[in-house]
Amino acid sequence: MSADERAGEGGSSPKDGGSAWAPGEAGVLPRGVAARARAELERQRGRGPRPAVAPDDAGAAPASGPEGLADATRIVRAGLPSAGQGRPFLPGPVFAAPYHAAGDLDEAPHVYGRMTNPGFERYEHALGELDGGHAVVFASGMAAVAAILHHLLGPGDLLVAPTDGYPGVAQLAREHLALRGVGVRLVPTADEQIRRAAKGASLVWLETPANPGLEVLELEETIAACRRAGARVVVDNTLATPLRQRPLELGADLVVSSDSKHLAGHSDLILGHVSAADEEVAAGLRSWRTLAGAVPGPFETWLAHRSLATLEVRLARQEQVAEALVAALRERDDVSDVRYPGLSSVVGFDLGSPRRARTFLSALEIVLEATSFGGLHTTAERRDRHGDGQVPPGYIRLSAGIEDPRDVVADVLTALDRSR
Repeated sequence: MSADERAGEGGSSPKDGGSAWAPGEAGVLPRGVAARARAELERQRGRGPRPAVAPDDAGAAPASGPEGLADATRIVRAGLPSAGQGRPFLPGPVFAAPYHAAGDLDEAPHVYGRMTNPGFERYEHALGELDGGHAVVFASGMAAVAAILHHLLGPGDLLVAPTDGYPGVAQLAREHLALRGVGVRLVPTADEQIRRAAKGASLVWLETPANPGLEVLELEETIAACRRAGARVVVDNTLATPLRQRPLELGADLVVSSDSKHLAGHSDLILGHVSAADEEVAAGLRSWRTLAGAVPGPFETWLAHRSLATLEVRLARQEQVAEALVAALRERDDVSDVRYPGLSSVVGFDLGSPRRARTFLSALEIVLEATSFGGLHTTAERRDRHGDGQVPPGYIRLSAGIEDPRDVVADVLTALDRSR
């Protein structure tokens, strides 16, 4: 067995001979493992509010250039190595399972690809700069979600999560965490309801703007209320991105993102990440990633880092398209419930019935019918076709791309006329 495969094996062999197994908190575990796991969970999770720290003390990775730069400049430089004569700006992907690692493993910067990769580290450095924390990259957004929930919650804990956020969180909580003794309390994305639900919670999961309904929270105040209640707070920042919202600066403990959306932005890869305010929590998540095998591919990681540099330019254009479209939709009497949180790419509106929504989508010529959001291409879908009941049956979720706003608006208006 390799050293990295032994990483999660400690404590699994009893020393006392006799019966190897005894009942534990989380089912049937080796004697003492449940107690040790609970003690480690308490240490990792902590209790009560995290002490307030100045940004420079929060453990953010050092910027790759002078401080005080604009976001558009910072994001182009994020995670790049120091300049070297004849070297590329961003080194290419490293494809390796084992690395040369003679002698003491502590002396080798890389040992095995499930543990570390130079590309992971560069991309994590970039994300840490932008989020203001310690970043850990995962194979997908849901892998990042699962890492947080499984690593930080144990039997007897209580999770508060949204009924109207990304549905994978609630599904994972109901179908897996609840069976392992974690309490699950689902509430709408509304400040007062979340603050009331936070009493007695171990972890509160927030998403703002929420997807797909685009509900928005008073984030700093709600985070503070949850922290006063003794809960740790996670914010899904996928829709806003760190260019429009930095939850760690507002007091959150962790921020999670599906990097498949805006950060990568080209609809060509699956990736996710977590950034933690506490370096020890990030280290625990990284160990969980190694043990679970939830590592991204080196090429996908490199693509995401390459694409990250254009996020500010892409997001600004997407917002121009979204704002033009919202203005046009609000002028029509055959469209209702037009939703736009004032930032990012996603617009929502109701066409009243599934039949009209389907007719509208089939009449589009430039806008593509597809799920997800944050890519270069403007896309739209009848969101309720997924069957989660979060939005009305005729609700359209549209993700603005980077096309000319006039072309997108004209295409949508023409399709609306044809769908009447």
